[in-house]
Amino acid sequence: MKRPRIHREGRNSLIVVVLIAFLVNIPVFLYSHHWVFALTLSITAILLCFVTYFFRNPERIIEVDDPDFIVAPADGRVVVIEETDETEVLNEKRLQVSIFMSPFNVHANWYPIEGTVLRSEHQSGRHKGAWLPKSSTENERSLVLIETKSGEKILVRQIAGAMARRIVTYAKPGKAATRNTHLGFIKFGSRVDMYLPLDTEMMVEVGDAVTGNETIIARLNTKTEE
Repeated sequence: MKRPRIHREGRNSLIVVVLIAFLVNIPVFLYSHHWVFALTLSITAILLCFVTYFFRNPERIIEVDDPDFIVAPADGRVVVIEETDETEVLNEKRLQVSIFMSPFNVHANWYPIEGTVLRSEHQSGRHKGAWLPKSSTENERSLVLIETKSGEKILVRQIAGAMARRIVTYAKPGKAATRNTHLGFIKFGSRVDMYLPLDTEMMVEVGDAVTGNETIIARLNTKTEE
């Protein structure tokens, strides 16, 4: 049986929860009634289980035979597929695809396609619900601009939600974007947006549940007519 893998972003949180459990339960056990100890032990055990579950890091390896396939960068549910004007980076009309992650989803983010990272930057902002349309432009977020091997530019935006208070992005300008590699991590409820070329062929619909680094959600149209 495989041991559960904990994401590196959760190790400190797990240590803090374990320390809190000891600091709370030891004096309660020594100086309080047994029913009080049972209550505090149950509460801290549930908290420890939730933190362990939240920061789980499943090993996922995908093999694709088409470099134009776009793989889901995150677990969650597709909440937006629509044409929109992307005015912060690309300054053109794009196909926006948004995946909302609940606190119960795996919160690691993967590169959706291979290429080279052109830009990676953090932008401060608010902490509205990640399911709201304005969260894409008003919430705290990080953007990663990837140039594929065919020359297409794909913008990925990690967005903090009402509960999320930390976005981690591993992508750096000049770094290779490779499949089966983590792009970053978002702590607690959040969302990932992608801005794709308008002629991208979608393979999912709004409402579909997707699995990060497993579900193929779209295919770039890089074939030119002769």
